[in-house]
Amino acid sequence: MQAVLPRAWETPVPAKPDNIVEVRGLSKFYGSFEALKEIDLDFPRGELISLLGPSGCGKTTLLKMIAGLLQPTAGQVLVKGKPVTGPGPERAFVFQDFALMPWATVIRNVAFGLELRGMPKAQRHEIARRYIAEVGLAGFEERYPHELSGGMRQRVGLARALAVDADVLLMDEPFSAVDEQTRRKFQEDLLSLRRVQRKTFIFVTHSIEEAVYVSDRIVLLSRRPGRVSRIIEPDIPRDGTPDEIRRDRRYLDTIEDIWDGLKRFVD
Repeated sequence: MQAVLPRAWETPVPAKPDNIVEVRGLSKFYGSFEALKEIDLDFPRGELISLLGPSGCGKTTLLKMIAGLLQPTAGQVLVKGKPVTGPGPERAFVFQDFALMPWATVIRNVAFGLELRGMPKAQRHEIARRYIAEVGLAGFEERYPHELSGGMRQRVGLARALAVDADVLLMDEPFSAVDEQTRRKFQEDLLSLRRVQRKTFIFVTHSIEEAVYVSDRIVLLSRRPGRVSRIIEPDIPRDGTPDEIRRDRRYLDTIEDIWDGLKRFVD
């Protein structure tokens, strides 16, 4: 039997004037299968928000509707106050499986979005080189995806998303295909990029620890049909070393609190 959520958890988040993305009454059906139900969320400019929940709760579906890659059955997504009807230049997507062009070099992959916009080659390559260096791949511009490790390929995907200078970066479990050591390094890189770029990041993950470590806010979704169960603002220190943060009692207590909330959705 599906858990019944307390009414307070179903209350839409009040709109704020600095929201860059607003989700209003969003529902999604695939035939008779209901993936998401009546989602109301706000994503403030400059924050990193994670979508967390049990497998099949609709996290990636929600992310793709914000990206304009899927259309909702009901409700709407607003970006900068305008309804989303498809992909747009203010949003960039970082895919779980890298989604690189295997026949193109690193610099061509990173510059591809700028190429589609008709930007001259010299200009787009200058921009691409800057972001390739920013994600730690300077010197690999002329390599091909098959010559790179999984972690390096994911860095190319991130550089490609950054190069188009979108306001919102949508990240679908971008670190799930790499080993734990690389994943932790990516988490540090993501936090560093966020401090420099000041963009809005919407981040899908299955990892409670990852969500607590990187997020300003965590949206916890229920078992399908996915609904907003809770919104958590991790109250953890940010001024220590990564190891100190991960040993801090507030970090560990937040992880335990979220796990307690997720248990009801685990068979």
